[in-house]
Amino acid sequence: MKARAAVILAAGKGTRMRSPRPKVLHEVGGRTLLAWSVALATDLRCERIVVVVGPDAGDVSTQAARLVGAENVVVQREQQGTANAVDAARGRVADFPGDMVVLYADTPLIPATAVEAAFAEVAATRGVCVIGFEACVPGGYGRLILGPEGDLERIVEAKDATPVELAVSFCNSGIMAGPAALMYDLVSKVGNENKQGEYYLTDVVALARGRDLAASATPCAEADVQGVNSQAELAAVEAAFQSRMRERSMTDGVTLSAPETVYFSWDTRLAPGVTVEQHVVFGVKVDVAAGARIRAFSHLEGAQIAEGAIVGPYARLRPGAVIGRDVHIGNFVEVKNVRVGEGAKANHLSYLGDGDIGAGANIGAGTIFCNYDGYFKYRTVIGEGAFIGSNTSLVAPVTLGPGAYIGSGSVVTKDVAADALGVARGRQIDRQGWAKTFRDRQSARKKAGDKPEGAV
Repeated sequence: MKARAAVILAAGKGTRMRSPRPKVLHEVGGRTLLAWSVALATDLRCERIVVVVGPDAGDVSTQAARLVGAENVVVQREQQGTANAVDAARGRVADFPGDMVVLYADTPLIPATAVEAAFAEVAATRGVCVIGFEACVPGGYGRLILGPEGDLERIVEAKDATPVELAVSFCNSGIMAGPAALMYDLVSKVGNENKQGEYYLTDVVALARGRDLAASATPCAEADVQGVNSQAELAAVEAAFQSRMRERSMTDGVTLSAPETVYFSWDTRLAPGVTVEQHVVFGVKVDVAAGARIRAFSHLEGAQIAEGAIVGPYARLRPGAVIGRDVHIGNFVEVKNVRVGEGAKANHLSYLGDGDIGAGANIGAGTIFCNYDGYFKYRTVIGEGAFIGSNTSLVAPVTLGPGAYIGSGSVVTKDVAADALGVARGRQIDRQGWAKTFRDRQSARKKAGDKPEGAV
């Protein structure tokens, strides 16, 4: 296999998004459109990945530099079409000793297999290859005009097409591959004699054919090359991504009680045998092991869930939550940056933040890890088999030894030794007859119209 490079076009202004956020930094499945394209190039084993940004790219340049290195971010000074954009990367790619592909940062769902097919055509013909698709509604897409032998004769932009050419439904995705040196040689010959006065990358095909070089088109599904130019299209691409993830999960052996209500991130990992109930949202970096059950209306991000664990309903797992084997995290329990040991239980109404919970510990309803003093965060450590009574506040930093018991309603500010009972609350006092005396006195005052001072 020849060496590969990718040029990712990310200079579009995205005005139709009507958003202060640049178009390519909007997300699908918790990953920016730009990051999707870089990941595709990486999956294709591209040795050099160059991102082309606009002159006022700002945040786009910053993210692109994080993804591919600042030296591989180039600026398209004059936004005069796709060929002009590719030409902006000439200094980084024209001398590349292999093949290249042009990708678009607003087209996130292209499978690597589709681009691999294009690279295979380039390897076989040493010409250029375009990825096309059969469009249900061709509309404004460029048309791929094929010859009698199925080779690609030319690409015609819809605005420049004749009525006969507009009737063609095989359309241009924009993705083009070819030997890097050849591509840049051809790009240098592209003119702007068209209705828009722009330099079209699509003209490379006609230029190649004019030199008796091969030009071909490989097909892919229309959904694979669905682009994002508006908020409605972003929502449509998100829906397509979610549908794929649901189908893939069920094919892999995951039980989804109501698939259409479960939302995934791009990197969600569910092992075969996991059960996910309705209305569950997976944020980024969630890994769920076989046999775990995620119950309804739970939200998870940055969490690891081990075999046999039960999470929810109505649970929230935040980054750093590591849920051990057979752990129960129940309704309205929030876990952040806490390791919960095997078989531990926190079944009701608790906040567990920054700490460690030993195996077999029981966390009573209303338990709070008081982990923040307004400036710094501190850890709470609970030993194996400890029992935390309901309505307990654990003021970190604090350590409760293995087997310790904490009396309900306590505010614990000091360490509790192993197997000790910790009680930190006011002593109960009963005053016999007080309640009846109070009621009788207040009833009499109310009947007499004698309001206490401050009463409304």
